[in-house]
Amino acid sequence: MTDDLAEVERIAGALLRSLSSGQRRNVMRRMARELAISQRQRITAQRQPDGTPFAARKPKSQPISGRGTACFMYPSGGSGEPRRVIMKSFTWATGRMMTGFDIEARAIRSFEFDKIVKWLPVPDEYRNASGGRLRRRGGLRRRAMFRKLASSKFLKTGTDDQGFWVGFSGKISQIASVHQGGLRDKPSLRAKSVSYPKRELLGATAADRNKLLDVMYEALVAI
Repeated sequence: MTDDLAEVERIAGALLRSLSSGQRRNVMRRMARELAISQRQRITAQRQPDGTPFAARKPKSQPISGRGTACFMYPSGGSGEPRRVIMKSFTWATGRMMTGFDIEARAIRSFEFDKIVKWLPVPDEYRNASGGRLRRRGGLRRRAMFRKLASSKFLKTGTDDQGFWVGFSGKISQIASVHQGGLRDKPSLRAKSVSYPKRELLGATAADRNKLLDVMYEALVAI
């Protein structure tokens, strides 16, 4: 973002040198706040700085049919080879655990949700026509990407009498950098590394430049 705002920095430097340290800090704080608002609005709108939309998420598997019956592949204890499980009348236990009647084992069994290898369609003879739909947790609603990252909790600003910054810090900065540059990363500890599309979370536009100059001029006039 620094290169995009080089002209603003040049103009601001010339105009702000005559101000006191406290006055400069106040102006910088206002400029940082306006730029952060702009970044949040653009991320919420799912747009790159050039106006093009973010690359869409990869499509996820469809919800599993049959609220009263579920079918999936699950690692077996001995060989480790996954077996097909058809489970009726299941319920969610504490944490991410499913408990129900395992038809093949003919007994009540519990399965860890995160260990399920693959979801399968429920065979017709076991379908519960009156049942609802089971969905993967976190997939109940398709929300905008980076909704949390765009919040003030994670998108931070910093100022002093010499300048300001808008961005992420700590672990969140690492996550944002992967998307910002379209890098490779693991979606979870046990998952394989995958390539992410380039989605520029931070980036100044011509409108941002003009807005920052307006904020600076207004602040200077008010001093």
